[in-house]
Amino acid sequence: MKSGRYKVLVLILALQFAFASFADSKKASAGSKDANSAATGSAAAAATNEYLIGADDVLAINVWKEPEISRVVPVRPDGRISLPLVGDLRASGQTTVQLKKEITQQLASYLSHPEVTVIVQEPKSHRFDIFGEVEHPGSYVMSTRMTVLDAIAMAGGLRDFAKRDKMYILRSSSDGSRIRIPFNYKKVIKGDRVLHDVELQPHDMVVVP
Repeated sequence: MKSGRYKVLVLILALQFAFASFADSKKASAGSKDANSAATGSAAAAATNEYLIGADDVLAINVWKEPEISRVVPVRPDGRISLPLVGDLRASGQTTVQLKKEITQQLASYLSHPEVTVIVQEPKSHRFDIFGEVEHPGSYVMSTRMTVLDAIAMAGGLRDFAKRDKMYILRSSSDGSRIRIPFNYKKVIKGDRVLHDVELQPHDMVVVP
């Protein structure tokens, strides 16, 4: 009898342990799904709001039902903007979402539940120049990440007498000087694009001799 009771007790304990393990695994799985979902959401938000406002950009700022505050403002060379009730704010280096949040916080002292939208109406800070032997030299807006090949395509392609192995990019450094980055078009189109194509930065100047 004792042996039978002992076996039953062991079986009950084993079943309780198995049930507890199963419940823990379900919780861990749910937690993992929640974490993955949050991470995915954060990545999507970062991708959506990655444009950083810069000097010379023109911003359309609208405060719902407040036409006297809503206006289109340029970002000054010092990176700041001015708004009624708010005064001067730093806009350069922020995303539209970050700037919207800051304006909303500032207006909350004067308005009840202000609803603010911020749109980059003219992205003038993210521009590059391309000069020389291209079909349409000039200044262009960088709406997305671009390389030198993208810039050449946007400018209508190279002219017949362009020196394809003598091209270069002039880029401003932090001390105000310009550095020269060589670009060999012939190597890039032969299949070495990953190694030799250059990603552009705002205010780069592509020169095609």
